[in-house]
Amino acid sequence: MKTTVELPDDLIRAIKIRAVSEGRKLKDLIPELLRRGLESEDTPQEAGRRVQFPLIRTAHRASPEEELTPGRVAEILLDQEAEALTR
Repeated sequence: MKTTVELPDDLIRAIKIRAVSEGRKLKDLIPELLRRGLESEDTPQEAGRRVQFPLIRTAHRASPEEELTPGRVAEILLDQEAEALTR
């Protein structure tokens, strides 16, 4: 099927350069690039994959005031936000 699509100049230039360097025609390269792009979107993200943060060892245990619990982090962020708004 033939269709008309407007592409940014820099993108079409990059595709043309690639076609020339690979000795291919635009009409053959563009569908391949589109297919690759669509296939990469079909790959599901690892749902529920947990992120592991690095464990930082210190010389001494944190005091309750120093410990960064989720609640304490939220508190610090709220304080920073409030301070930024009052400037």
